[in-house]
Amino acid sequence: MPSYLDKQQSAFAGSLASAASKISNPTVAAPAKASAASSLAPPSPSPSAASDTNTTPKAKSKYVQVYSQPEATGTGTEVRTNMAYAVEKLKDKGTTMTAEELEGFLSLGRFSEQHKEDLMAGLRKHPRVEWKADPKVSEQTWRTGTYTYLPIIPGVKDKQSLLAHLQKKRDASGLSVRDLKDGWPKCDQALEDLERIHKILVFRTKKDNLPRAIWLDDPSLHHHVNPEFVTMWHRTPIPSIDDMHRKLVSVGQKPTSEDPRLAAAASAKPKVQKKRAGKRVGKTTNVHMAHLMKDYNTGRLG
Repeated sequence: MPSYLDKQQSAFAGSLASAASKISNPTVAAPAKASAASSLAPPSPSPSAASDTNTTPKAKSKYVQVYSQPEATGTGTEVRTNMAYAVEKLKDKGTTMTAEELEGFLSLGRFSEQHKEDLMAGLRKHPRVEWKADPKVSEQTWRTGTYTYLPIIPGVKDKQSLLAHLQKKRDASGLSVRDLKDGWPKCDQALEDLERIHKILVFRTKKDNLPRAIWLDDPSLHHHVNPEFVTMWHRTPIPSIDDMHRKLVSVGQKPTSEDPRLAAAASAKPKVQKKRAGKRVGKTTNVHMAHLMKDYNTGRLG
């Protein structure tokens, strides 16, 4: 019969054997630990709609994208539109152009022959375009001849021609600077030079001081005046409007207007209202109907 010591020894050996088996094979307890850890760990976040870039709708922007318009670099497709561009080209260039040169400027290669012919025919009838036939060709077509712009004031391109044009004027009206620039766009400096030497008189705008109209001037009428005399001239008192008439009469001058005091007194008189004439009673012609118009209250005829 085993003793108490033997029982203790066998129990200790069994405990060592079971501990050795657990240490040599740790995978036996791993599933249990994993299940315990998974039960204690917080749940993993699931893919939300906000994290999915493919399904997330984009927020609408408060700014509106504005697309710029294309520049008007063409010359149009209609005959009248091409004609307007052609006239403006002739005006800016200031020289003659052929039909071929105008065709190249307007890019008319893609248009039909009828379109080109109608355009050149319209230019020949334009009031601001002069067409000269080609003397070397017996039969003129829409391709022949040259085209020149006709300004409102023709032949004025420099100072000498401007002065000659002003000397030929038969009236005292001013020459419009706007009409002058129609054929001479860069005339501002020339006008300033002529005004400085008293060859022309220039009327300018008050706001921008731009030339608006010009007249012919005479340099011989301009003389140097002593500044002291100019100061004395401006210091001379001028009578008031009420005393102007009396002052002129006292020195034997005839005023061009009436005495303002007499005019004021005449206007202060009360107006007499005319009496209206009474209504004229016409002659009674329906004598046979007098009994129908009798007034029985007064005994008189109505």
